Amino acid sequence: MNLEEFVSTHELCKRYRVEHTFIRSLSDSGLIEVVEISQQEYIHCDKLTEFEKMRRLHYDLEINVQGLEAIQHLLNQVKQLQKKNRQLRNRLNLYE
Repeated sequence: MNLEEFVSTHELCKRYRVEHTFIRSLSDSGLIEVVEISQQEYIHCDKLTEFEKMRRLHYDLEINVQGLEAIQHLLNQVKQLQKKNRQLRNRLNLYE
């Protein structure tokens, strides 16, 4: 594991002005993955956009963690439906 690919949760708390409990609750609910390396907690850089989205929803729109879970679930369903729709359209194009 390359440590340069991770951002510490302490740094995220300072940079985004969030409480560590918010990051912990996102991790506990499975919305983001927190990795512990040398007794420090980190988030992979690839997951920063997800973290930023959850932060905006929580702090700007005042959506609680349970609401964030529901939103994430619905967004995943939409992505799956879009993928299935694309597959069906491709199959239909074969018969046209």
